[in-house]
Amino acid sequence: MLTFFKLIKKFNTKERRRIPMFPWNFFPFDKELQSKVKNMNPEEVNHFVQNMLGKVFQTPFPNNGSTQDIMKYFDAFPHTQDEGSASRNSAIEYSLFETHDYIFVRIKLTSEDWLTKLKLSHTSHLLLLENIPETGNKHSIPLPSLVKKKGTTAHFKDETLEVKIPKDIDTHFSEINVTEIL
Repeated sequence: MLTFFKLIKKFNTKERRRIPMFPWNFFPFDKELQSKVKNMNPEEVNHFVQNMLGKVFQTPFPNNGSTQDIMKYFDAFPHTQDEGSASRNSAIEYSLFETHDYIFVRIKLTSEDWLTKLKLSHTSHLLLLENIPETGNKHSIPLPSLVKKKGTTAHFKDETLEVKIPKDIDTHFSEINVTEIL
């Protein structure tokens, strides 16, 4: 039976020191792959990426799909919110982004006046905006998951209000008893 000290001594032998900690020379990091990467033609890689993007998006990107053109293709504020009584002029432009821990909502405020009038609040599943663009207007933005009551922050910069809301884990379950009705 090996003791702890014998195990340590066995791993500290000269043979052990010659074996690298990470086996970079084994699959998939073998020497053939390294030589293939060095001999790759950038035009072939670009053609492959364009082909894959074409299959995914089914629409061609302008200017051969450079990274900047692809980012311009996606609108910064894709969503608009229009409440029943609100007119078309009062639509709120926003974008929503979800991470593991937070939900980010970016709202475009075209006037800094709106910032002074704005009343911002949220429920567990809605972000509520009041008094923009005019006093009395109400807008609600549905959130993709449950959020916590506390910890929400908002920052305004470059005509954009960014609201950061911490997500909540839905662990509230109620067991429902099913009975047969005769």
